[in-house]
Amino acid sequence: MIHTIGRRKRSLARIYLRQGEGSIMINTQKYEQYFPKNVHVKVLYPLKLIDNYKFDITIQVNGGGFNGQAEAICLAISRALCQLDFNNRNILKKKGLLTRDSREVERKKFGQKKARKRFQFSKR
Repeated sequence: MIHTIGRRKRSLARIYLRQGEGSIMINTQKYEQYFPKNVHVKVLYPLKLIDNYKFDITIQVNGGGFNGQAEAICLAISRALCQLDFNNRNILKKKGLLTRDSREVERKKFGQKKARKRFQFSKR
């Protein structure tokens, strides 16, 4: 069994990967039910690149929205596949799946409308 962690924005995903028949469970639900329509494609992307593997994946994810959670899961699966076989690293690295995207929302400042946007200035 391989255990890895992936993060994106405010999301944290813990992955437990083991040999099996290919079931993917996210917070005790199937991944198709957990995510809306097109988001679950991001979860399967690393597995499609390494196409000859069948794994049972148990995922615990919390924080953030659906997109951040899907990208955190994608990073964790990519890291687990690298632990499994070092030759997978070159394939996943070329597609940029092993890089943690560290961009987060900048906080709102007081006296301003948003993080960088100011209130309208009035001379008179």
